[in-house]
Amino acid sequence: MSLSKDKYYFASDFHFGIPDDKTSLERERLIIKWLDDIKADAKEIYILGDVFDFWFEYSKVVPKGFIRILGKMIEIIESGTPIHLFKGNHDLWTFGYLEKEIGLICHSKPETIILNGKKIHLAHGDGLGPDDVVYKILLRFFRGPVNQILFRWIHPDLGVRIGLLFSKKHRYIKRHQSGKDDNIVIENELLYKYSSSYLKKDDSIDYFIFGHRHIPIDTNIDNSRLIILGDWMIHNTYGVLDINGNFQLKKYK
Repeated sequence: MSLSKDKYYFASDFHFGIPDDKTSLERERLIIKWLDDIKADAKEIYILGDVFDFWFEYSKVVPKGFIRILGKMIEIIESGTPIHLFKGNHDLWTFGYLEKEIGLICHSKPETIILNGKKIHLAHGDGLGPDDVVYKILLRFFRGPVNQILFRWIHPDLGVRIGLLFSKKHRYIKRHQSGKDDNIVIENELLYKYSSSYLKKDDSIDYFIFGHRHIPIDTNIDNSRLIILGDWMIHNTYGVLDINGNFQLKKYK
């Protein structure tokens, strides 16, 4: 007997492409296995950014690799289950390929939606909150259309190498392995500050769900909950919203 498709799934920060091809491929196969496990009861799947550690679409070229995960996404989408992608700071340079060829529903900014009776505010999470001014300036620079046009003039072989060099995501791996984020003060987190401020404008939000920080967090904030999904580089964590509107942050083993 087939399962009812009544659950919404959330994940973020796959960072395919690093730290090396072998490790990235192992992670890709693990996430494909997770997608196979959830596709039977998934009504929709939300990926909150940074699927790739670097992604840039030239007019006729996309980065090499990732065929397995893209093929699995096509399979799930064509079976009738939508997959949403909230662009992250590592895959913000998407210009239509993922939508037209893969079928993803791409989002470029935070959105508030209703799922299973719950009001949910979704975003990747980069550039939100009151601080980190230098990063916000850099983000505006990378999103500028003139800079994107100029980058297109770089040969893709060189462009992808430059992109991976600047991403330097190995720093995140070392930070997690060192335990630096084990004793965070939640009130100091930019996404906590952002959510707290947002609730002053709209206190009806049931869940704030973000990626970006690579740390699994599930905490109350006033009458709402703040969920940070973690990542699939260290934690292999994801979220699920059931038919009754109950949210759980889980670890895939």
